Amino acid sequence: MPKNYSRTQRVGDLIQTALADILQVHAKDLQCGLTTIISVKVSADMSFAKIYVSVLEDEKAVEVIATLNKAAKFLRYELANAVELRITPELRFYYDDSIVRGSRISSLINDALKK
Repeated sequence: MPKNYSRTQRVGDLIQTALADILQVHAKDLQCGLTTIISVKVSADMSFAKIYVSVLEDEKAVEVIATLNKAAKFLRYELANAVELRITPELRFYYDDSIVRGSRISSLINDALKK
């Protein structure tokens, strides 16, 4: 019976929940504001993880992503303590603007329907 849920997806989900908890605890120290981890993509060899993050204040998105990438080693250390993995992947943070684009498209649709 084939698996519908691959190991990389399971590890990605595990990293997502663990990093969300870590960011919640250390948000004040990192000064990253209200951030949400949208998704985590783990490489096939489990050595790299791309973390897609959404920020409440879009004006500070570039600053928050830079801060998270600077703190990546610290967050990797915290992740290694929180999750038992043979190899803790190297973390790279990226801004995910899909929520902003979705709300913009929704408002355009609503404006078109009103006219």
